[in-house]
Amino acid sequence: MARFLTPAKLGLLVLIELYTEEVVPSTAILPVLSFITSHLTERDSVTASFDNASRWRKAEETVNLVITVKDFEKLLGSYPFLMGMPGRKLWDQFLSKLWNINSLDALHVFIDSLSGMLVKPNAQEPGIKLSRNSLFGAFIRKSQVELGRLPWHETTQLWKDFVRYRQPTAHYLRRRVPGFGRLSFDHVLLMGEQQDWDPENISTLASVAYGDMLVGGSTSTLPVSTDDIETLLEFQIEQMQKYGNRVPLEIRHQFHDLLHDASMIPSLTHYLNYLDAWKAGDYSTAFDLLHRYFDYTMQNRDRPFYHYALMSLATLQADFGCYKEAVSAMLETVSTARENRDMRCLNFALDWLFHFGRAHPELVRHLESNSMLGAGKESQAFLRVKAKETGMWPLWSSVLLTEAQLGLANGDSIATSLEFMVRSSQIVVEKNMKGMYGSQLSLASSLWDRLGVAHLSATSCEVFLRCHTRDAPFSEELGHTCRLALLLAAKGKYEDALRKLEGLDDNSLRSWKASQYWHKYRGIIKLKRDLRHNNLEGAEQLLSQLLQSKHDDAEPDLAFTIDILHVDYFTRRGDLQAAFAKVDSMLSELRGENKDIALRVRLLLWKVFLLDQAGRTQRGFSIAMKAAGMAWRARLMPFLWQSMGCIANILVSLCEFEAASQLLTAIIPRALECESSHLVSQLYAYLADANMGLAGKMEPKSAKRTEYMTAALAAVNQAFDHYSSIEDINRQCETMAKKAMIMKLSGDMVLAADYAAAYVALRKSAESLSHGEQ
Repeated sequence: MARFLTPAKLGLLVLIELYTEEVVPSTAILPVLSFITSHLTERDSVTASFDNASRWRKAEETVNLVITVKDFEKLLGSYPFLMGMPGRKLWDQFLSKLWNINSLDALHVFIDSLSGMLVKPNAQEPGIKLSRNSLFGAFIRKSQVELGRLPWHETTQLWKDFVRYRQPTAHYLRRRVPGFGRLSFDHVLLMGEQQDWDPENISTLASVAYGDMLVGGSTSTLPVSTDDIETLLEFQIEQMQKYGNRVPLEIRHQFHDLLHDASMIPSLTHYLNYLDAWKAGDYSTAFDLLHRYFDYTMQNRDRPFYHYALMSLATLQADFGCYKEAVSAMLETVSTARENRDMRCLNFALDWLFHFGRAHPELVRHLESNSMLGAGKESQAFLRVKAKETGMWPLWSSVLLTEAQLGLANGDSIATSLEFMVRSSQIVVEKNMKGMYGSQLSLASSLWDRLGVAHLSATSCEVFLRCHTRDAPFSEELGHTCRLALLLAAKGKYEDALRKLEGLDDNSLRSWKASQYWHKYRGIIKLKRDLRHNNLEGAEQLLSQLLQSKHDDAEPDLAFTIDILHVDYFTRRGDLQAAFAKVDSMLSELRGENKDIALRVRLLLWKVFLLDQAGRTQRGFSIAMKAAGMAWRARLMPFLWQSMGCIANILVSLCEFEAASQLLTAIIPRALECESSHLVSQLYAYLADANMGLAGKMEPKSAKRTEYMTAALAAVNQAFDHYSSIEDINRQCETMAKKAMIMKLSGDMVLAADYAAAYVALRKSAESLSHGEQ
């Protein structure tokens, strides 16, 4: 196997010669130059403008060019050749030049003649000349050097591969070129046939020179060079590390065929296989391949890359749930990186430890007092300074975003968090770090959601998905898509939410971690639908599957969401004691950890709700006030309106109907901005109760009584509409019963009977939905 030259590269050299001879028509110049450039450069700058399915185009084109000449035909077959006979194509001229290299000697002559295409010093020559240091000039000079360096047996193998590579075009030339014979591929054999050599001698000479290649022997190998293998390896590794996707199966099989025919396999192959096994979720194979790769690469004793091996080992173990081993390996990475004064590795390791500590505080709590790593804020301050000093702009931007995220989680000033976000955004824009927009917009979406502006939260996700997915890892695209799906589910658009998830790229979902994340969010959306349909059997099956892998997630928010749905399941089943115990255990876990304040507020509101369901509404007053205070300080507006609704419900239980009505009338318009149908319907239900309480205090058949009952009916209608939008069948039945009761108290027996009939129909519908019938 040659180190650089292959038949495909000889085809590129012929194409460059056609360009310098000015026989390429003006309409074909740009496609031809783009084609040559794309195969000479290691990176394809155009690839980033395509979607996930097209990112592997460069690898596929490289493999196709190596194994077949058809790519040249696709490029040149549609352009005319202006300097020849009418009807000839540029493809004809390309084949003519390709077949003019009709012997090993002609191959050397062709390569030597390429020097004439280069600019000579202090010489003015007509026509197109290439600079010696240009992309094309460097390619020509390297081809000449590499051909001179080849041993005799590799040179002859290159010639045989070239003959085999262009042979599929022979049938085309037989139709187009008079006198084209079966031995036209070799000038020596053709001349012997024309000079009446003995046919037997010609066959003997051909068999000696070409072996069984002329009779279709099966021992032929693909004409691939070490340079092609290394380029493909680096490209695949870059794609997997940058975007987090696995290699498509078709490209993987083609690459394995190339490796099978290669005489030397680079050590990077082990690293590529390690990445693929890691993404596939095969822990034992990935662990073995990672050790094998670093065993092959680290052959000296100074261990310059030892800390990178440890860092890779730590991330691998963390992904597969071996958290203690991961922390141990990353701590050793920190120590080794300090010894070797590798600041980039050190900063990355410290940043990883910080984020890991946020997700698993119980595993790193002892490190803050027993090591030199310091507390979380000290680590962030150190990273912010060092990232700026060493010019690690992505890390600096990430640290600023983490500062903003910490401020939001701790309930600090929104303005301070926005300041950190703007500073991070400034770095991203100034340094043109396109891959950082995902984390920027994710935090912005979270901020708008906390402020109760759900429309802007969804818009931030849509902006990322429409404008920035081409430059971001798939994990960020998956995260934004899941957030949008949850927002759709909150509006009762369950089918739209599931279609949103189904629209993701199939190859990207072959990655084990992404697939698990995707399946869990699909399960969460289906679980929400089953709970609201009161399909408790289906909900129990989904919950059992989600709870099994809940603690395997590095994302605590996902585990919290599953726990909340578990509480909802207990509540709908009527097991309030189990629900209360679950909420208490979750609150006790949060007290010992520095978690997001929004999680604590949400659990407090669940506690108030459970007390109300148990008939102990007034006992939740202090808890509701505490939740309202925390939500106000942290500007958690949806939870603030929910806590105000809980307080209004408590006021209704205390017969303070006027105060409850005024409170609800003030907050409902703001709650509508949150676009949470469950929250709004709950507030309208409380308002209906308050108005009915006020109506009960009025004189029978008085105008005020009628006015309040009319207002109560309007509130119940609004609550019913919002409950219907999210398909909460039990709450629909409750509100329909309230409507029938209001009509009965108003004396309108006809409407009361209609509403009672509608209630019965809803109950039948609820029974069918509870059995999983859609």
